[in-house]
Amino acid sequence: MSNATAIRLALVGNPNCGKTALFNLLTGSRQKVANYAGVTVERKEGRFHAPSGRHYALLDLPGAYSLHAASLDEAITRDLCRGFYPGEPAPDVIVCVVDATNLRLHLRFALEVRELGKPMVLAVNMMDAARRRGIEVDLAALERELGVPVVPTVAVHRDGARELVARLDAVADTLHEPTHVVGSGIADPEVLHAETRRLLALAVTMPRRTAEIDDALDRWLLHPVVGLLSLAVVMFLIFQAVYAWATPLMDLIDAGTAALGEWTGAALPDGPLRSLVVDGIIAGVGGVIVFLPQILILFAFILALEESGYLPRAAFLLDRLMASAGLSGRSFIPLLSSFACAIPGIMATRSIQDPRDRLATIIVAPLMTCSARLPVYALLIGAFIPQQKIGVLNLQGLVLFALYAAGILSALLVAWVMKKWRRDKSEHALLLELPSYRLPHPRDLALGLWERAAIFLRRVGGIILALTILLWVLLTFPHAPADHAGAAIDYSFAGRIGHAMTTLFAPIGFNWQICIALIPGLAAREVAVSSLATVYALSATDDAAAAQALSPLIAHDWSLATALSLLVWYIYAPQCISTLATIRRETRSWKQVGISAGYLFGMAYMASLITYQVAVALGAG
Repeated sequence: MSNATAIRLALVGNPNCGKTALFNLLTGSRQKVANYAGVTVERKEGRFHAPSGRHYALLDLPGAYSLHAASLDEAITRDLCRGFYPGEPAPDVIVCVVDATNLRLHLRFALEVRELGKPMVLAVNMMDAARRRGIEVDLAALERELGVPVVPTVAVHRDGARELVARLDAVADTLHEPTHVVGSGIADPEVLHAETRRLLALAVTMPRRTAEIDDALDRWLLHPVVGLLSLAVVMFLIFQAVYAWATPLMDLIDAGTAALGEWTGAALPDGPLRSLVVDGIIAGVGGVIVFLPQILILFAFILALEESGYLPRAAFLLDRLMASAGLSGRSFIPLLSSFACAIPGIMATRSIQDPRDRLATIIVAPLMTCSARLPVYALLIGAFIPQQKIGVLNLQGLVLFALYAAGILSALLVAWVMKKWRRDKSEHALLLELPSYRLPHPRDLALGLWERAAIFLRRVGGIILALTILLWVLLTFPHAPADHAGAAIDYSFAGRIGHAMTTLFAPIGFNWQICIALIPGLAAREVAVSSLATVYALSATDDAAAAQALSPLIAHDWSLATALSLLVWYIYAPQCISTLATIRRETRSWKQVGISAGYLFGMAYMASLITYQVAVALGAG
């Protein structure tokens, strides 16, 4: 085979074996890495060059426990390995990754992969962790018994895949030769279990089945009372930190944005260009960038929990609660992913085997408070909730925690209603692997935060910037005639649309500026912040008012009842077309899209109506 031709490698293995970390190490990619099942929900591709000069195309496939697929992600792995995946050629070599600390489970899958009869390399990963636990793996014996190359890897070390690449080169040299087929089809499960036990007895020496520190931590963290309290405390402290740690950085960004606006305004002559740059781009985009520190702090905690191995324990703890609501513990990780964005959360439901539980999880995933809501929450909380302490707690952090909790409780309520309506009321036991605890690797945390920041800034420089400019055009044109009695902005296209919408939204306290912001917010929730910043910058009667931050402007213009109503609106409203498109793709049903959009808008309007009317009755109007 010519070195100029990229050799296709398929990276397969059980969840939690370190496949994606190995993929990142080989390709220099920045795919998400975490210590729980369901991170890789679709195939990913990267490329790398070996020191020999040979080119490789590497596919990172979803984790699978068996080639007898029980879920959609396992079906992707099975079909691609067997060459049945639509539009994808079969891989030239399969790299099966196993966890050296958990060979009792992972070797069985390796035997299934070997039975496909394709060129294969077995990568025994996490050898460093195995040595620390006193586990000895006779790689030579495994290679002799399996009949395939067996190499050690440490995916978190810079040179941890050097031997793997060398063995891949050796295998690539023989690809043109006739392949010896070890087996055809998938072996009988009992035979696989027996062969796994034989290999373990022959090649693996293990002082104890689980790590001593894992057992010690699990005695507390899996306790039905202490464990749930620990989970609640962890989540509570995260939201406190989002405000306590982010404020200095946010103040710095806010001051820099204001200074840039003033300098640009002074440098440009008065006219449409100055208005576009200062009132449109700088006011709109700068109003969103200021919330980047809060988003990154939130994600730093979530990434640390993911890598530590704690999340499957949380899923186990919450299984009984979620089962009572019509979900399962397996729904926890997709729903947690939805705190980043509902789109990967919905895609992660492919790891849920039961179709009924999967559909319920998809329907309620948009109720999880995604990171795009955080700028809206932070804006409103900063403007209307005072910065004061309640004991050692931050009041603004308490309100943010309450908003997240409201989304979670609402999701459980919707799932419970779905459970009552469906015909099949059977329960499904939770089977979930609990990986060993690990200290989060600084490199993976840094990559995760860098990727999150890049995604956010791409949205700011892409869709948010484009919509901000479009909104500026709609708010600026047509110009009001000389005899127009009202504000010039009222005569614009956007002003007319906003005033027309107030008929519907006045009962929940929304003014015409909020109504305008809701429209571009359908593309991305955080656009609402840039939209409001643009609206108020253009509405200002003098340059000093236009240069002000958005928070004091809305604090002066809105009532507390309106702010509370808008906060509640964003708990429920499906202001993201991409999420609805993902629901359509995953369910292949427009009916489910209609149900999702309908119930979310209905809940948003009713909850905001109740909130606003009660707040007005209490004197907050």
